[in-house]
Amino acid sequence: MAYSPRRTSSARDKAEALFKAATKKPSEATEEPRKTAVPAARESVTLRIDHDVLEHFQDQGPGWQDRINRALRKAAGL
Repeated sequence: MAYSPRRTSSARDKAEALFKAATKKPSEATEEPRKTAVPAARESVTLRIDHDVLEHFQDQGPGWQDRINRALRKAAGL
């Protein structure tokens, strides 16, 4: 008679249980809002600006994006 070990749980059953636990969606109640990796980092956006306004900032040389940012912050009261 051939020896057959008693199976209580196969490796496949264990792997499936681990996979199922790892792929469950966390409940929304425990989910925290995402934080940016670098606080106060700048974000790349597409912005439509009138050509003459853009030309005004670019005519002053390098750093025109920083100047636009400062002008927008001032206009926003920040």
